Amino acid sequence: MRLSHRLEKLPPYLFVEINRKIAEKRARGEDVISFAIGDPDMPTPDYIIDRLCTAAREPSNHRYPETSGLPELCLAIARWYRKRFNVELDASKEVLPLIGSKEGIGHISFCFIDSGDVALVPDPGYPVYSMSTLLAGGEPHYMPLREENGFLPDFAAMPAAVIKKAKLLWLNYPNNPTGATAETSFFVEAVRFAKKHNLAICHDAPYTEVAYDGYKPPSFMEVPGARDVGIEFHSLSKTYNMTGWRIGMAVGNAQMIDALFRLKSNLDSGIPQAIQIAAIEALNGPRNFTERQSAIYQQRRDKLLKALSEIGLKANPPKASFYVWVRVPPGYTSVQFATELLDKANVAVTPGVGYGNAGEGYVRLSLTLPDERLDDGIRRLLLWHKSATK
Repeated sequence: MRLSHRLEKLPPYLFVEINRKIAEKRARGEDVISFAIGDPDMPTPDYIIDRLCTAAREPSNHRYPETSGLPELCLAIARWYRKRFNVELDASKEVLPLIGSKEGIGHISFCFIDSGDVALVPDPGYPVYSMSTLLAGGEPHYMPLREENGFLPDFAAMPAAVIKKAKLLWLNYPNNPTGATAETSFFVEAVRFAKKHNLAICHDAPYTEVAYDGYKPPSFMEVPGARDVGIEFHSLSKTYNMTGWRIGMAVGNAQMIDALFRLKSNLDSGIPQAIQIAAIEALNGPRNFTERQSAIYQQRRDKLLKALSEIGLKANPPKASFYVWVRVPPGYTSVQFATELLDKANVAVTPGVGYGNAGEGYVRLSLTLPDERLDDGIRRLLLWHKSATK
């Protein structure tokens, strides 16, 4: 049996060894507290679940769905963008529901990338941007996100030879894993760069509704010219605690939306209709739900940042997302520090190098664990620090 060459290009999963250690510890009955997973711990709101249960009992929702999604869902997405970002979308041409935004992110590369083509990918960044590029036969060129530049890419530093071969530019703000944000002025610069070099922009924006201190992250689609060159991926996963429901959307440039639809229509059969109907309920529901949820994450953020400061670890307070990006102590690599905390404190964090070489020297901590587990995790970190500095 011979596997495809494209599959052989995929690098080994960096976190295998750490995950193995966690599994071994739990098998021995040890309690491991994980700050490593970016999966909301709070439940999907009852009003959404109730609508799902009703819709699931309707026989018309037991049949194959359309890849394009229910027209009512596309309209609900367009209305949500208008209310949240003051962006007007043509629901019939500029909106496409997805089986989770990851699915669309994974597939869009096949719409643009041919052998030898380049995608400009943030480093550190969500691994699917580069993995989908490799699977499509292209090559990722990594744009380093430096702390001194606010974790924004430096377009002026891109080599001309790379730009000439590039077809896609990936952006992601609020950012995973750094928690950094971008303002509309940056998106204006990105649009200008894309138009100059004939690039398509894919902006991944699932964290716009998890924000703190009154901050409202902008949409890439708010910027004049954005629709000429790009699309934005969004999701109900983080906004409404629906990660397991697998529903998201792509919006923006009609040609790009159509290309993604054409690919998807040959590969999948759409989102179960009962879930689409529940998503409509979510998008049409009360805005204060996300505000209350962000207030909970903000309390957790502040509590964790205080503890990290007490043990001498540097972290920039994120204005959005539920991630805290932390510098490791001197003398450690990111994997060594993650291993140290797992071995000595039974606390799991994510090594920054897993998101790219520029992530070396950092670890990512997620705020998506219940308050009592967060408190216990902080207590363990403080005890580890006390023991390590004796």
